[in-house]
Amino acid sequence: MSGALRDKVALVTGGSHGIGRATVERFARDGAVVGVGYGHDEAAARDTVLRIRKDGGRAFAVHTELGTQGDAARFWDAFDEAGREYVPDGRLDILVHNAAKGSFARLADLSEEEFDQVIAVNVKAPFFITKLALPRLRDGGRIINLSSLAATVASPDLLAYGVSKAALNTFTLDLAADLGPRGITVNSVSPGIVMTRNSQYLRDDPELAAQQVARVALGRLGEPEDVAGIIAFLASDEGRWVTGQVIDASGGTAL
Repeated sequence: MSGALRDKVALVTGGSHGIGRATVERFARDGAVVGVGYGHDEAAARDTVLRIRKDGGRAFAVHTELGTQGDAARFWDAFDEAGREYVPDGRLDILVHNAAKGSFARLADLSEEEFDQVIAVNVKAPFFITKLALPRLRDGGRIINLSSLAATVASPDLLAYGVSKAALNTFTLDLAADLGPRGITVNSVSPGIVMTRNSQYLRDDPELAAQQVARVALGRLGEPEDVAGIIAFLASDEGRWVTGQVIDASGGTAL
């Protein structure tokens, strides 16, 4: 363990897969106590926690289905219950909003129900989870939001998703100004395509994958660890002078 986050308490929503899992594993290696937030895949969350503990880290799983009425309050109740052994006082140093609801529809095909669910998970949940976190988030803490290149690059097939991530970027800017006097930094990390379980369509279609690679200046698609490294920097003391920023983590996509 590097000790960059020694004895810090971190919580990552959507922490059992992809970028979230890479992030909690990185945080644990850096010495943090990590809450692994998950909504549905209990087996993956438990596996993530067990792997971290096996490697000498400290982690616990926090279950809440986001996008439902009262989810923020239930989320913190679950955190306090699951983390009692490691965080008896409920304090928090680092909050990462990674959980997200995808949407692959153009406006003509987008239902009101799907739009509402995307906004509920990707915007409303981070807003009110953060609101309830403010009394327990220590001065000098970190809030890191996972945005997307879809918020700034035209992506008609990802319309609702891109709109939700653009809202998260505005949330980042306003919250950074609001919490700056407490020394709390707030930033967004904006990945392009990252090879997670949601990228199977690219593994199944080498021609499409090659087309996407051709848009990336660094010549490959992203891996979860690429993004987790940027999140870890922002969470560490090295990132203390960066706030209110949307950081491109796309390898130079669509330059």
